[in-house]
Amino acid sequence: QDLKNRRLHLIQALVGKRRMVLIIDETGDQKKGQATDYVAKQYIGNIGKTANGIVSVNAYGVIDNITYPLLFKVFKPKSRLQVGDAYRTKIHLAVEIINTLQQWGFEFELVLADSFYGESSAFISVLQQFKWPFIVAIRSNHGVWLPPGQRVRYNRFRAFEQPLAHHAPEKRFIREIIFGKRRARRYFQITKGTVANAQADSWYIMTNIPDDLLKLPLLYSLRNWIEYGFKQVKSELGWADFRVTDYASIERWWELILSVYLMISLHTQHFGWQALPPPGAAPSEATHFPFERHRHWQTDVNWKSTLNNLRLIIEPFVCYQCLKSWLDIFDVPGLHRGLYRLMNCMHQFRASPLPSAANVA
Repeated sequence: QDLKNRRLHLIQALVGKRRMVLIIDETGDQKKGQATDYVAKQYIGNIGKTANGIVSVNAYGVIDNITYPLLFKVFKPKSRLQVGDAYRTKIHLAVEIINTLQQWGFEFELVLADSFYGESSAFISVLQQFKWPFIVAIRSNHGVWLPPGQRVRYNRFRAFEQPLAHHAPEKRFIREIIFGKRRARRYFQITKGTVANAQADSWYIMTNIPDDLLKLPLLYSLRNWIEYGFKQVKSELGWADFRVTDYASIERWWELILSVYLMISLHTQHFGWQALPPPGAAPSEATHFPFERHRHWQTDVNWKSTLNNLRLIIEPFVCYQCLKSWLDIFDVPGLHRGLYRLMNCMHQFRASPLPSAANVA
């Protein structure tokens, strides 16, 4: 809990008064047996089927393409509840996350979620309570109550270009669906294809944003950032690689993962790579440390390259810890001094902090 509070406080200090995009989604991982707390046969979204595993509801914030991991809550199936547990649906967990973030003072310019949350009146109600704009997916058979004499109208499709990562933009179409009279909540159909076709592969969204409809698909596509975050915490940082069975230990592991994820995110684009002078040194005394000359150093500005470079920075410390037990037996002064000198060089590498973060660096 203390580590989570420190992480959220750091995000607040770095974000300042800027409003984030909040993305709510869930992630799950297969686990064998029943020894691990809250593992049960349930739907695992990232594999698209029911399987034995553990599921959590997660919240990420996004500003300027930087992903900030905020909160997570494990889903506790009824069949695996323990003494003192109260059953909470995934919707209840998402609402608890939103309430906690609001109590912390976070402000959001947009909330994004898939149809599981978009079809929940409880979820939408809490967003309306805080007056946060939202775009959520809904099912094709989503129902809306209409007064007698009113009908459903389908406006004409309008074309737009959907940017795609690592691919050329795709042409798509969007149209508004009006249930009776246009109200604060608006409904849209988006289709793929080269021509407008109501029967084409489609998905539907609901929003309270009054902006031009061509902006809505681009805003909703920001949901891809949580998929990016899930990919990194799972593939690179080992979200599901815990070898413990009690939830308290799993929760600690996940909190460590999110803290490391945040550190890497902050070094990626928000901060510039540069070596600052040692504390107390005058600017003229700054020494250039050629970190980028390491043969495995990566100069790309992305999350994975940043992770690679941070691992290179801590290598001397890791090597020293591996050798320390032998050095306690076989005293090799030159090796001691050399490793200390190398680690001191690594200490000169710092990301240039934002002014707002100076008091928490």
